[in-house]
Amino acid sequence: MPIGLYIHVPFCVQKCLYCDFTSYPVKQGQVEQYLRGLAQEIDYYGETFGSPEKQIATIFVGGGTPTCLMSRQLAGILERVSRAFTIMTGAEITTEANPGTVTLASLQELRAAGFNRLSLGVQSTHRELLRVIGRLHDFDQARQAVQFARAAGFENLNLDLIFGLPTQTAAQWRQSVSEILHLQPDHVSCYSLQLEEGTPLTRAIDQGRLAACPEELELAMYRSVIELLVAAGYEHYEISNFARPGYRCRHNLLYWHNQEYLGLGPAAHSHINHTRWGNVEDLDQYVSLLQAGQRPVKEVQGLSHRERMEETVFLGLRLIQGINLTGFRQRFGVDLTDVFGKQVRELAKKGLVELADGHLRLTGKGLPVANQVFAEFV
Repeated sequence: MPIGLYIHVPFCVQKCLYCDFTSYPVKQGQVEQYLRGLAQEIDYYGETFGSPEKQIATIFVGGGTPTCLMSRQLAGILERVSRAFTIMTGAEITTEANPGTVTLASLQELRAAGFNRLSLGVQSTHRELLRVIGRLHDFDQARQAVQFARAAGFENLNLDLIFGLPTQTAAQWRQSVSEILHLQPDHVSCYSLQLEEGTPLTRAIDQGRLAACPEELELAMYRSVIELLVAAGYEHYEISNFARPGYRCRHNLLYWHNQEYLGLGPAAHSHINHTRWGNVEDLDQYVSLLQAGQRPVKEVQGLSHRERMEETVFLGLRLIQGINLTGFRQRFGVDLTDVFGKQVRELAKKGLVELADGHLRLTGKGLPVANQVFAEFV
């Protein structure tokens, strides 16, 4: 059974004010330390999961900001993976990037190394909003990065946007979406701002220095992006994701279909053989464990049959088409409605889910409150 591979690059030029992901400022000594540890982890799992039965269908290099590493370093990671694992022909191989960290030459090098999908963190087209969230680039750099990507041969390009930012207006949001559409990406991801505890942005809001976006405005922004992107020919295929036909993110689809993936690097998570585990977050600890011949794992959870069904439901409901009821029965040997009938009936009565065309899916009313729906299944 093919699996996905996620590689976490825990470095940034500067941490964004809303971010609570594991990341460190770029220091070349630490980068080299990380690369040595990652090479050991790749080799270890290559011996464990490098068999033809566990071919790699997708690779996603995330962060952090992977492109704050040198292109030759990212190319070296991919080369190491290709030696340790069997990568399927036509595999989707993505790297995340920030607009201010790429050049035409660097993207040409990444494309030549085998990366075939680029995900650019644009987030907003408004300079003042980018400053509010601590982003270093401006929209001119984002536009230039898109031009570089196309010139380098990237035919699969995603652009990330965030809505619900402090001080953001509905007009600004619609303008950002319109300006993004002019860049003609193949895929667009639109996420609402998550105020994570302990981040500088959350502290600024808690202390009254910034005002959080009102919920009703955030909902209006979400509805407007669906309207604009669908009208432009994009398929709304997951709560936050839109794609031109044929450009759905295959790596993320592995997650939403609750399939197997291996995570490498500090704080990366894995799901293999009905077991989930997460790596330690601290870079020094990650490296020292690998140097000692140990897996850098901090938590392991074996999943029961019931837990696997629950996860399949709340992950699958993220997809606009929902969960295929026949597929669920084939996978688990039981009808979804026999296991979760009470939850489905109550949510359907509220108009939040529907059973139609052999699928259980969120309704238009259920999409904005998806997390409340998911909570009913765990």
